[in-house]
Amino acid sequence: MAFQPLHGSDGTPAYGATVYNASPADPTGMDPGMHTHPTAPPNFPVNVVGYEGTMINSGHNIPPPPFAPLPVEPNSQAQEWRNPALSEEEGKEALREYVSGHCCYSQQPVMELQFSDIKQLNTYRYHLETFTEERSTAWESEPFNGMPENIIGPPPLPWSIAVDIPVMFQPDQKRIPVPNTSNVKPCHNCLGMCRRPCTKCNAMGRAECLFCHGDGQQFDEACRHCNGQGQTRCETCNGNGQCPCKECNAKGQLKYFIMLTVTWKNITLDFVEDKHSGLSPELLKDANGQEIFHDEQPMVQPLSRFPSELICKKSQAALSDHLTRIQTARIVRQKHTVDLIPLTKFIYELEGKTYEFYVYGNKRKVFAPDYPATCKCCVIL
Repeated sequence: MAFQPLHGSDGTPAYGATVYNASPADPTGMDPGMHTHPTAPPNFPVNVVGYEGTMINSGHNIPPPPFAPLPVEPNSQAQEWRNPALSEEEGKEALREYVSGHCCYSQQPVMELQFSDIKQLNTYRYHLETFTEERSTAWESEPFNGMPENIIGPPPLPWSIAVDIPVMFQPDQKRIPVPNTSNVKPCHNCLGMCRRPCTKCNAMGRAECLFCHGDGQQFDEACRHCNGQGQTRCETCNGNGQCPCKECNAKGQLKYFIMLTVTWKNITLDFVEDKHSGLSPELLKDANGQEIFHDEQPMVQPLSRFPSELICKKSQAALSDHLTRIQTARIVRQKHTVDLIPLTKFIYELEGKTYEFYVYGNKRKVFAPDYPATCKCCVIL
């Protein structure tokens, strides 16, 4: 059987078509060539326009072509917004709920404490998301089923292949065979013979008896399973000494083609302005706040007129950092937001000592590391 080339619309062999005159051995008989070691996957030429450097089963990232910058839509810069400081009663109520959630804390300090100072320390949280698209290519193969591809013209360039964008800012991946890149070749694993020597019996058709372990004897008499020969018919190859090639599914031929892998990633950054309040900014990263700025565009611009100079600088640095991390990808869309995080510090006195606690976020979470509580669980009667 001769391998046939793939033809274009004009009847001439198209790109990647290769004619091979191979005659796979009769699958029912043993062929001397079956003992030849399989060859490595063929090395493909690198002269496929737009796909230079594409290798076998190895992703090759292809940078996107230059994109004309899109016009930047105007956005409204945030205005200064300050939540009123919590009152003494609101601070006590937040602390009371916090204490009630700890079985070892006593409510007595809440009833007896006297506030000496209340400080409003509202802060900002900046959040940036950059949704990127990356394209890579690799030569892949599948068993050739005899259905040639209708090749018309050269393959499209990697970044000209239309791919639907998934849900924005959600990681995803799609794999698309590149049209007009099919290439039929004899299977490198079986050399086009459709089968491979059985590794279980070393192509001998007989394997060690499982019952006597090759001794031929069992219970001081000839093994009944192998008739004392120590070997039985190999179950893996059914005694043929050869097995169908798994690489080509016993077809003898493989169809090679370029696979395009499109990967969408979402790069994020969160930054909380530290006003040296004594509360770790890590606690504020997940706190509920009020969004006071939102901008989403193909490419956003750094903040410039925001009330906090530190947030403006962080916005510029974050956008610059994201650009340096996407050398082989393109930006699909960006968005950044700023949340106002309420933060109030309460300082109080109790029995001549000074303590403090923090109430933060819209849900008024409490952080009280030095609460003067009595551990009821540890009292010795």
